[in-house]
Amino acid sequence: MKIVEQIKQPIAYEMDLFEQKFQLSMSSKVALLNRITTYIVNRKGKQMRPMFVFLVAKMVNNGEISERTYRGASVIELIHTATLVHDDVVDDSNRRRGFFSVNALWKNKIAVLIGDFLLSKGLLLSIDNNDFDLLKIISVAVREMSEGELLQIEKARRLDITEAVYYEIIRQKTATLIAACCSLGAASVKPNSSEVETMRKFGELIGMAFQIKDDLFDYGEDAIGKPTGIDIKEQKMTLPLIHVLNKCDKKDKKWLINSIKNHNKDKKRVKEVINFVKDNGGLDYAIAKMKEFQIEALTLLETYPESEFKSSLKLMVNYVIDRKK
Repeated sequence: MKIVEQIKQPIAYEMDLFEQKFQLSMSSKVALLNRITTYIVNRKGKQMRPMFVFLVAKMVNNGEISERTYRGASVIELIHTATLVHDDVVDDSNRRRGFFSVNALWKNKIAVLIGDFLLSKGLLLSIDNNDFDLLKIISVAVREMSEGELLQIEKARRLDITEAVYYEIIRQKTATLIAACCSLGAASVKPNSSEVETMRKFGELIGMAFQIKDDLFDYGEDAIGKPTGIDIKEQKMTLPLIHVLNKCDKKDKKWLINSIKNHNKDKKRVKEVINFVKDNGGLDYAIAKMKEFQIEALTLLETYPESEFKSSLKLMVNYVIDRKK
């Protein structure tokens, strides 16, 4: 059995029901809108976000969930899907998970309007049901994601990122959404409890580990084979590179910065940068940090009694670290 299927097993029924509810939450009187939202729903990925919501809710509440849990999962998906549709327009991207993006099929204007529509649907789903606490959790996440992206753009121009700034960027850009899913799962069944903050922290730690794992893929993995160097080409500062930049001597630092700024399209030079980072302990350092986040996340789960939901969350934490793509 695939690891993702195994993680999903204890909540398979809820996930099926969620898909039906999610599709209903997108419905509209406009035929074109329905055609596009059906297209979006049918191109779903691994569905990690709703899985976090349901697993956390069930773990903290002895296996019991409520309608609020389904609404919470739908709100996260609606608002997150809205940001993805807008991202594809901004990045001029024609593909999303191997399929054509909305803007590739229906052009930018329609894609932006679809993003706005999904955002409003998410807001209204919460407001109509007085789920203001759930709406606040996801709204804070969207604000932080935007700030994280902008912080990264601002810093990438100067290439002077410290490790602390890097953590702040990935906390906002990546970790905050997983944190929102986990805290929302807890809040849907135990509003205003200490669990909401504990689970937010748990999700944040997983998100940090997840992003560092992504950074490592740029340097090549057995499954992918050769290094991609895409982050270097895009002048993205990732943890292995930041660590090496901060510990190497002036001459090497100058060469590294010059390579990233002015020779990032030169395949041979990018390969030299990758090898330099590897040889100077950049990857080992990043792997060690990733494992620290993993252990901290697993430690937070220890306070909960054993259950199939807790086991699935443990599997999820380990999957984030061990995945091959």
